[in-house]
Amino acid sequence: MSLPALDNLVKIGQLKAEPRNDAEVRRMLMMARGLLVDAAVATISASTRFICAYSAGHAAALVALRWHGYRSENRYTVFQSLTHTLNWPGERWRVLDAAHRKRNLAEYEGFLEVEESTIAELCALVTELIADVDKLIKP
Repeated sequence: MSLPALDNLVKIGQLKAEPRNDAEVRRMLMMARGLLVDAAVATISASTRFICAYSAGHAAALVALRWHGYRSENRYTVFQSLTHTLNWPGERWRVLDAAHRKRNLAEYEGFLEVEESTIAELCALVTELIADVDKLIKP
């Protein structure tokens, strides 16, 4: 399904148009669910739970993008595209962008300070994201 705003991102090289692969979509959504389960395991460190929740969100957002026939190698674009793939308002996908910035600090600078409330908020949002993706792919 072509979306005009995303087609514009293809034209400027921010996205690639690529036919949907239903098996890939199912695998990625299953991975998102598994990562979200891992994010809830209390015996795992807070930093690892945060990374799991973040990764679950990225995988689910990528599923929405792939469902519509696009791919991105830029994580920010994957989250930003939720405005078009799932009609998510900016205040929802920007929570994922904030998590992305925290994740980058951890990955590239070795610094991650995360509160339990942040993990809980991220897990709740990703749960909603996965539910919205489920509605998208199962009409």
